[in-house]
Amino acid sequence: MKVIFFEMVDCDKAATGTLAENNEVICESAALTRGNVRAFHDAEIISTAMDSSLDIGLLDEFTGLKLIATRSTGFDQINLDYCRKRGVGVCNVPVYGESTVAEHAFALLLALSRNIVDSVGATRRGDFALSRRPGFELHDKTIGIIGAGHIGLRAIEIARGFGMKVLAYDLYPKPERAEALGFRYAPLEEIYATADVLSLHVPETPETDGMISDREFAGMKNGVLLINTARGNIVDVTALIRALASGKVGGAGLDVLPREKLIRHESEIFRKDAAMPAGLPEAFADHALLRFSNVIITPHNAYNTKEALQRIMTTTVENIAAFILERKSNRVD
Repeated sequence: MKVIFFEMVDCDKAATGTLAENNEVICESAALTRGNVRAFHDAEIISTAMDSSLDIGLLDEFTGLKLIATRSTGFDQINLDYCRKRGVGVCNVPVYGESTVAEHAFALLLALSRNIVDSVGATRRGDFALSRRPGFELHDKTIGIIGAGHIGLRAIEIARGFGMKVLAYDLYPKPERAEALGFRYAPLEEIYATADVLSLHVPETPETDGMISDREFAGMKNGVLLINTARGNIVDVTALIRALASGKVGGAGLDVLPREKLIRHESEIFRKDAAMPAGLPEAFADHALLRFSNVIITPHNAYNTKEALQRIMTTTVENIAAFILERKSNRVD
């Protein structure tokens, strides 16, 4: 079969060696886009990461596509109904970075709670005076974990290591894990009203789209810290700006934004021949967040460790090999 990997870096290419023994394997450094798709129209299997486009118009360009192997846990960027109608399989990497993402969430939290960014900036300017904004300890604070799956549970383990009290919400509670780790499941309203810190670990679904908005912020403690390493659309960004401006939210650590691709490729927005993209107001709101000194934004980088990237490639290759042998591995279609 003809297998094409997009968004590949040199260190990942070695993992595809076993597939290349009996298949035509091509590793492309570029993302898959409307501009280059016709050059790869005869691919039978494609593997993409986060920057590739997988809209229906682009997928229609493929003449014999059989499988999409996304190198991510989320697959909301793929129209599953369309793939089912076309007979195209879809597989993902369900577990690769519970420690990776949970650790990044706490890196953001610690940077906020101890004013790390401001402090580093001050010392680089030669200012060694004590900060007028003292930090605070995590010990004995209450953290609300929204979404207690693999990543959320790892975040709970870390929180308990700091001596934090933990309340969690999940659609599928695991009482045995709660007892073992020393946390309690609670309704969302109780978590919002009680937590000093909120950390989001839910997938992007119609139910979670915009689940943190004005109503939810109004029910939170004054000065709450919000950490989001899940998906940008979970938080209504304009509501977050209002909550930050009023002081309801004391700080935010964000690895994801609703329109991060528009920000990342903002030059495309201002091309003379470019149509006005959907979500432009939200993209400008994302930009506005950058002006808040108590907001830390990283570029969708929580997954990015050597260990996690290796697990992603290993699982993806296994998924493709299983498909070629007419077996199912991590199928989501």
